[in-house]
Amino acid sequence: MQLTNKELATFFEQMAMILHSGIPAIEGLAIMGEDLTSKEGGTILNILYQSMEQNGFLYMAMEESEIFPSYACELVRIGEETGHLEKVLSSLADYYAREEDVRKSIKSAVSYPLIMIGMMFVIILVLIIKVLPMFNNVFIQLGSELSGFSRSVMNAGLAISRYSFVFIILLILLAAAAAFLAFTKKGASMRPKIARSFFATKKLARQMAISKFTSGLALTIGSGLDVEQSLEMTGRLIDHPEVAQKIKDCRDLVINEHLTFPQALFQTGIFTGIQSRMIAVGYKTGALDTLMDKLSDSCENEIDERISRLISRLEPTLVVILSVIVGLILLSVMLPLLGIMTNMG
Repeated sequence: MQLTNKELATFFEQMAMILHSGIPAIEGLAIMGEDLTSKEGGTILNILYQSMEQNGFLYMAMEESEIFPSYACELVRIGEETGHLEKVLSSLADYYAREEDVRKSIKSAVSYPLIMIGMMFVIILVLIIKVLPMFNNVFIQLGSELSGFSRSVMNAGLAISRYSFVFIILLILLAAAAAFLAFTKKGASMRPKIARSFFATKKLARQMAISKFTSGLALTIGSGLDVEQSLEMTGRLIDHPEVAQKIKDCRDLVINEHLTFPQALFQTGIFTGIQSRMIAVGYKTGALDTLMDKLSDSCENEIDERISRLISRLEPTLVVILSVIVGLILLSVMLPLLGIMTNMG
């Protein structure tokens, strides 16, 4: 088990505040443990405290607990070795808070369309399984029957009704697959692959990887690492193959071709021309970590805008699809019925 982004952000924020107030990290763990009402949280802090009593280092306690990401453990180690632990903890808190915000944005953006799709599915099933057979009985009483499109739709509904157990099994399998993707560790690792493959989310997945890259760079450079170390560590965070390869190419250009960091970024095309020029200015003025932090905020805002645009297009599209399907079904029934009523008149 690993801590969630929210739990990580809370832990690192509290530890940073404790160090800022002049309290040693080990005492801070004890204080946090006293204030916690959660039994599980208290157990975790107790494990960290006991480990720190033995080895004296927070990063070693985090590694032994096996609930912290290796990336966070490595940065805390660097913070302890360089004397910038408070700054590293504060940066990690911001990083994981940002990751949690992105996760919430995606979750809220996906929930409503899924509900809409579910409602569409139920409405269409009710129409073809219950409503169309009733209209067919009316047609039979009037000496006619449904034909054409409406007949085909009704037959499909009868087939669904007849083999309902098969469709129920399929729905259970779909629900199990959705739960697997949403709540399991293996499913979580598969979600980015699905997002990269789906045409509507390809650009969004790439932008999210770049946002994570800029956040990681702001954190590592601000922690005192040089560009080469920052690129190496940040590269481990990225699960997007294209972006990960560009980061590797960028690092190779810095090491082997002796290009400056902004030149390597521009050549690999990770950022736009404007962003690359801004990074060049930050690099020359020694404010690279601050600039990367601002770029990360900019990337996060762009992600929110992309999600909003995607949802703003998806919602009316779903409404139109539902309206067209329901309209076709009803028209295919009502028009012949009106024709029969007219002939009878």
